Amino acid sequence: MPGTLTLDALKTLVSKDEIDTVLVACIDMQGRLMGKRFHAAFFCDGGHKETHCCNYLLAVDMEMNTVPGYKSTGWEKGYGDYVLRPDMSTLRLVPWLPGTALVLGDLLDHHAHEEVDISPRAILKRQVARARAMGFEPMMATELEFYIFENAYENLRDGGLKNLQPISGYNEDYHLFQTTKEEGLMRAVRNGLYAAGIPVENTKGEADSGQHEVNYKYSDALDTADNHVIVKQAVKEIAHQQGKSVTFMAKYDHRKAGSSSHIHQSLWSLDGKASFADDTDAHGMSAVMKHFLAGQLAHARDITAFLAPYVNSYKRFTIGMFAPTKAVWSADNRTAGFRVCGEHTKAVRVECRIPGSDVNPYLACAALLAAGLDGIEKKMELEPELKGDMYSAQGIREIPHNLREAADLLNKSAMLRAAFGDDVVDHYHHAAQWEISETDRVVTDFELQRLLERA
Repeated sequence: MPGTLTLDALKTLVSKDEIDTVLVACIDMQGRLMGKRFHAAFFCDGGHKETHCCNYLLAVDMEMNTVPGYKSTGWEKGYGDYVLRPDMSTLRLVPWLPGTALVLGDLLDHHAHEEVDISPRAILKRQVARARAMGFEPMMATELEFYIFENAYENLRDGGLKNLQPISGYNEDYHLFQTTKEEGLMRAVRNGLYAAGIPVENTKGEADSGQHEVNYKYSDALDTADNHVIVKQAVKEIAHQQGKSVTFMAKYDHRKAGSSSHIHQSLWSLDGKASFADDTDAHGMSAVMKHFLAGQLAHARDITAFLAPYVNSYKRFTIGMFAPTKAVWSADNRTAGFRVCGEHTKAVRVECRIPGSDVNPYLACAALLAAGLDGIEKKMELEPELKGDMYSAQGIREIPHNLREAADLLNKSAMLRAAFGDDVVDHYHHAAQWEISETDRVVTDFELQRLLERA
């Protein structure tokens, strides 16, 4: 793909004054790009080896509050440094920003120079290594939905958030005429991402007014997560350049469809063969695929906190709005939490429909991998397929109803503690508890409207 750079290629562009800035970014707990802007000449001269950042980047909330109670850092430990080491295989142009390149990096302990165990990228890399040790290459793809508003972010900040104006006036799902009106933005997104080395397939209108989806080609698990965070950054930046805003909230309005990030998954052999395919099976599923899916179903509730990390995330799980409510499997059925796609082809795969677009893709992919690999290791038997409308089905496994329930299940998960380690589980359980406590203490507009006069 165009846009991926070597260090030598970058040096050439710098010498021609075509690149003057390099973004060096790590991924925080929320899945955001955090880092520094380097003068490109300094980066080429040696800045590409490493830089430093405050270790609070893995211990703050969405508001960048210094959250107390983390084992990894805090005021009592002085908030020291992590080493941020660029992964030069991710170096690429950022075509929508003048004279700019980007590289993603890994967070290392300042003293031991080992990857920080609670770092999202490190968590996923460890599960990928686990899969490879078993003879598999995890291949994944994340869909990404979002809403576009006519309002600029600055106007929303100054004037409040009550006057959001979606870019379209009606449901534009697959609607080519309505999306033609929005091509000034979406064409810039597609072309910008392609030129940055992201293998964009398409964009489309989604299931409500102002809602869009961008799809990019499947890849190995780490590359998929890297592409995901770059896509989010690009969509926000390009929209901002055009005086518009976007949101990746799972649910910005209870009357509207939520925004998902469905995750498609398969395992390949290390020599490139489809480990999930078996033409002799009724669904074209191999024994490996059945064990993998069985593991994900067995642990679906335990891993939900990594698939739906905020209180708001759970407001997306609404009957009749194409978000699942049941953690069961079904073939080509969008009412189930786990949908088997591509039956009787080499592309047969599991689509997990639980994650929203607010997800951290590294944590979500790692949790799904951990659950699936546990199913393979234990040769778990796949439960029978459920057919029909899962919304109306009774007595079957439900997705946790809220973050409080999901956080408790995360904390008690023996599988996740074995796969990720106690420190990782404790860290992200604490993050979930903080989100809950912050939400619990805030008085909402809904409460004021409902109670101010009538209570």
